[in-house]
Amino acid sequence: MFKLSRKGEQVQQMFGAIAPRYDFLNRLLSLGIDQRWRRFAIRQVKWTEGGTLLDVATGTGDVALTMAAATPPSVKIVGLDFCKEMIDLGKEKARNSPYSDRITLGVAPCEAIPYPDDSFDSVTIAFGIRNVVDRSLGLAEMLRVLKPGGRVVILEFSTPRSALFRKLYHFYFLKVLPLIGGIFSDFSAYKYLPDSVLEFPSQEEFTRMMKDVGFTSVVHHDLTGGIATVYVGEKTEANA
Repeated sequence: MFKLSRKGEQVQQMFGAIAPRYDFLNRLLSLGIDQRWRRFAIRQVKWTEGGTLLDVATGTGDVALTMAAATPPSVKIVGLDFCKEMIDLGKEKARNSPYSDRITLGVAPCEAIPYPDDSFDSVTIAFGIRNVVDRSLGLAEMLRVLKPGGRVVILEFSTPRSALFRKLYHFYFLKVLPLIGGIFSDFSAYKYLPDSVLEFPSQEEFTRMMKDVGFTSVVHHDLTGGIATVYVGEKTEANA
């Protein structure tokens, strides 16, 4: 059984504390743009009739629900998150959706996905990979459970390349966002968010990390001037 590090436990507890306001603050703090980013990411997903998709760090199930809406009824979706409070909210959302019979949600960390090798057509993770303490292990696990020919799609915050845009973005991200988050939820949690983004590897470094683990045909797409990035990689027969 995988044991979270002390840092992992702290992050898990933090997300548990903010779970009730998580969806509301995502919409508010991103001005709703996060939904457009998710839809773009999901358009990169590969699926087959009767296949299964996995969303890691699913939170309250936004990506899982959007994938269900974008795929045929024969496609099943599994969502995993290491925070039980998030999963409990996601299960309620799934039950109240038209896709309740297609979505299965459970508690598990990215570093220990409880499914056999070669199980999924695609694996997604949105705004979660930066919270994985052992990112190389998390990426390796996603590669392991992908079917040969399958695809990983990773959506994550990044730093804009334009100096002026970056300055404005950092002012909002470092000064304004934690204050708004603190009003509606927990200041320290929304101070952690920009800190974790600034600590995350550059697009070139993270692309190299994906390749080192074994993903092939790795590309990345800048969104909204580089505020967010979608990384896409494949699993070939050779690394199956």
